[in-house]
Amino acid sequence: MGSGINAAATMGQLRTATRAFAELGLQPAQVLRHLDHLTQGVEQTITTCLYAVYDPHRAQCRVSLAGHLPPALVRAGQAPQLLDLPTGAPLGVGGVAFHTTRIAFRPGDQLVLYTDGLVETRHESIDARLECLLTLLDVPDRPLEETCDELLHVLRHPGDDDDVALLIAQARPRRGTRRARRLLPRWGSKAAM
Repeated sequence: MGSGINAAATMGQLRTATRAFAELGLQPAQVLRHLDHLTQGVEQTITTCLYAVYDPHRAQCRVSLAGHLPPALVRAGQAPQLLDLPTGAPLGVGGVAFHTTRIAFRPGDQLVLYTDGLVETRHESIDARLECLLTLLDVPDRPLEETCDELLHVLRHPGDDDDVALLIAQARPRRGTRRARRLLPRWGSKAAM
């Protein structure tokens, strides 16, 4: 997308449109299709996007990509992995199909979202940098803020020009789930009396 005042204004427009489409309850691929249509009317706008919707009741995320690097999934007892998702084309290209993929996202799981500025450099291949990202994520039970700090410290270098956005989302147990399980047997035994 670039930088400067025009890029910031376009990003603001896309953020507002995304919020409006989110309110409609559309599938992620449908949201990207609408955003792609909007960006075709904005001069010289091509941008990548990752759109995800978390459903705590089903313990899953629905994810769609528009030319964006894949998120990493961190799950207890397993090595972190890059999600194998249909990449799609960046927003603004037009006429490209987007796909929604459902992934299990259970309590404790982490979804690591990042922009290309975190892993792209002129001196190393993207594959090597993505492998480094996964290695850095393979530290069980580290607090999320410390993980973000470590990723930024190791993967960013003084003089890197590209902006970086980094977000780690962690699924938590639904409130009341454990309590409800403890109470249900008692209710059942009282009803049987």
